[in-house]
Amino acid sequence: MKYTASIKVLLKDGVLDPQGETIGRALRDLGLDSILKTNTGKMFKIEIEAESEAQAKKIASEASSKLLANPVIERYEVEIIR
Repeated sequence: MKYTASIKVLLKDGVLDPQGETIGRALRDLGLDSILKTNTGKMFKIEIEAESEAQAKKIASEASSKLLANPVIERYEVEIIR
């Protein structure tokens, strides 16, 4: 069966995000003063052939930990979206 996984990769808490800070400043310069903090990340969408949703999630998690995310500074979230 074919599954689609959505994988979000974000910096871990405490890791500096200069790009996010720059974007936040630019948004406030545009008059969006209610935006207090901006964080950046990456999103991947991958299609997986697997026997079950659980197996698809396991494969997506393995791909994330081995290649898509740097485990030293990033965390990831996997969601199967069919």
